[in-house]
Amino acid sequence: MRQYTGNRVGLAVVGGTLLALGAYAWLRGDGHFPDLSPTAKVLPAQARGALTDEPWTLWAVSLTLVLLALASLRWLLLSLGWGRRGLPTGTGTAMLFVGLKGVEGLGRARVRVGEEGLRVSLTCPSAADVGAVVRKLDQDIVGRIRREVRDDEAGTVVRLHVRRLRGQPY
Repeated sequence: MRQYTGNRVGLAVVGGTLLALGAYAWLRGDGHFPDLSPTAKVLPAQARGALTDEPWTLWAVSLTLVLLALASLRWLLLSLGWGRRGLPTGTGTAMLFVGLKGVEGLGRARVRVGEEGLRVSLTCPSAADVGAVVRKLDQDIVGRIRREVRDDEAGTVVRLHVRRLRGQPY
């Protein structure tokens, strides 16, 4: 849920900024600011002088804008699902949680179905018995998910991430 909130907040901030800049440009272009002449410069003389006195400042601004554009493009592509393989399956995720209900503190669990087979990702705390989790996954859970969601011959990639709790030493 956090990634959706972050995307919405980010899109709201970027959209609001672009809306404000567009409204300012439109109002200025129509001459709704009586204090400014239509031929007035956009930047004040001090800011314009600071940018044009040194040749590297315009290059730095350009580089910053290009990096911002690339970061925005990456964000957009990841939000659209580019780079992810397969489609999420709620049935497989539910079966994964039911099979591992005895493990305390499970974080994220996700099952995706793709052309290559299944992709299972699971996050558990470092206090969990990782050997028991792997044994359960290997002997029972992955086979059931495979039979239910796809077929028994489908290849499966299981990614297990063990996270350290806050305040716990390495």
